[in-house]
Amino acid sequence: MSNDNEVLLDKGNQNDSKMKVERKEGEPTPVFKGASWAALLVGVTAYLIGLYNATMQLNEKGYYFAVLVFGLYSAVSLQKAVRDKDEGIPVTNIYYGISWFALIVSIALMAIGLYNAGSIVLSEKGFYGMAFVLSLFAAITVQKNVRDAQRARERD
Repeated sequence: MSNDNEVLLDKGNQNDSKMKVERKEGEPTPVFKGASWAALLVGVTAYLIGLYNATMQLNEKGYYFAVLVFGLYSAVSLQKAVRDKDEGIPVTNIYYGISWFALIVSIALMAIGLYNAGSIVLSEKGFYGMAFVLSLFAAITVQKNVRDAQRARERD
């Protein structure tokens, strides 16, 4: 009986070591990568579906679309600049400052746009705000995961 238990334990250890071999040190887990991509897709898709179904004028839809794209780009750019600076990769102060400024402006544009939107009910404003924040956070996380995976591959 004890031999059967030892064999089962050995198989368990083999599976554990097999998992550790597949993932390189410092690389995010597949589940975390998948969750990050899912959050990005859910946030952006929900935001865009909301815009598509909205009764606002086309120029308003364009404004909210542009703010989303600007926010996503500025969030990823800031994350890269902060990470580069932390890792000792040269980042000019002007780029670092512009990255912060762009993210703050995109968030401010979203907040001001929603505050002044008379044609949007409060629940829709909350929906757009939450989809926007989810999309920004997920874009930062996806970019971090891509960079961590690349760095882990370069180590080997």
